[in-house]
Amino acid sequence: MTGAGLGAYVHVPFCAARCDYCAFATWTDRAHLVDDYVRAVCREIAGARASGLLGRPATAYVGGGTPSLLGATRLAEILAAVAPAPGAEVTVECNPEDVDAPLLEALHAAGVTRVSLGVQSLVPHVLAGLGRRGVPERSLAALALVGAAGFASFSVDLIYGGPGERAEDLERTLDLLLDADAAPPHLSAYALSVEPGTPLARDPARHPDDDVLAERYERLDEVLAAAGYRWYEVSNWARPGHECRHNENYWAQGDYLGFGPAAHSHLGGRRFHNVVSLDRYLERLAAGRSPVAAEVRRSDAERELERLELALRTRAGVEAAALRDDPAIGHLVERRGDRVVLTRAGRLLASEVSLRLQVPPAPRSVAI
Repeated sequence: MTGAGLGAYVHVPFCAARCDYCAFATWTDRAHLVDDYVRAVCREIAGARASGLLGRPATAYVGGGTPSLLGATRLAEILAAVAPAPGAEVTVECNPEDVDAPLLEALHAAGVTRVSLGVQSLVPHVLAGLGRRGVPERSLAALALVGAAGFASFSVDLIYGGPGERAEDLERTLDLLLDADAAPPHLSAYALSVEPGTPLARDPARHPDDDVLAERYERLDEVLAAAGYRWYEVSNWARPGHECRHNENYWAQGDYLGFGPAAHSHLGGRRFHNVVSLDRYLERLAAGRSPVAAEVRRSDAERELERLELALRTRAGVEAAALRDDPAIGHLVERRGDRVVLTRAGRLLASEVSLRLQVPPAPRSVAI
C-alpha cells in the first residue's frame, strides 16, 4: 500500500482570523491547543508508520488552516515525523503576514522544497470584500523573500470573482505577480464559491455571478498562457517542471494518507477521513484511539468513474472511448490522438461534460 507514489498530507487547524468564504476545519480561538495538536498529529503519524501504512512518502504537504502560525520549530517537528523520502516534494502553506527570512531559512533547513503563499488578491478592496486580512505590500514582500530563499519551487493562491472585484482588479493582481522579480512559477486560481454556514453564504448581495466568473477565468488563462504558464488542471497553471506533484497524485487517484482533524486519506481504493472536531481528535489520540471517523468503500465501477472525473479536469484528459459522443458538448472538448481534453470553454463546464461519463451508484458511507 505504501508504493513509491504515496503522499502525506498534514492538516493544521489554526488561523489568526477566518475569511468570510472559508468553510475549512479551522479555528481562531484554539491557540492554547497548538502544542497538544503537534504532539497528537506526530503520534498519529508514528502510529501509521508502526502499522506499516506509512513508509517514506514521495510527497508531503502541510496545509490548513495556516501552517505558518505554528512557527518553524513545530513545523520541523511535524516534518521530521513524516520523514519524506530523499528527493520528495515537501510543501508548506504560508500566510504572507507570517513570512520572514528566519522562518523560510528554517523551513528550507527542515527539508521543505516548495512554499505556497495564500495571496488571494493584490487589490485592497478585493481583499476587504473577501473578509481577508493583510495588505498587498506584505504579500509582495513575502513573495520576494520566498523567491530569494532557495526553494525548488513556490506557488501563489488566488481567488477571483469576489465582491466588488472589477476586471481591472484581476489584471492588476496578475501584472504585479508576473512583473515581480520573484514571479511565482506556479499559480492556483479558484473561483469564489459560496459554502454553507459562512458569512459569505449569509449575504446574497456578495455572491459571485457565474458569467463574471467565466470571464475572469478566460482572462486568467489568456494572461498566464501568454506569460509561459501551462494549465495542467482546471484551477492550476505552472511553468514547465513546476507542477505540484502532490496534487498530481490526488488527480491520478493515487494513494495518500491524511493526518490531523478532518484530514482525508485514500489507500488502495479505500477512502476514509478523521473526525472534524479538534477536541475530539485530541481526545482520541490521547486515549490511544484511531481518529478515523468514517470510510467510503467504492465498487470497481465507482472507482473507475472517479478516475475519469479526476482525469477529465487535467491536461491529459481521458480516453476517447470513455466519453459519449454528443454534439451538445462538441465545443467543450477536443480530441488529441486517442484522448479527449477539455477546451477552455470546457474547463468552465467540466461538471457538465462529466455527465457524459457513465455514472455508477453512489458510494455508501460506513461509520466506524
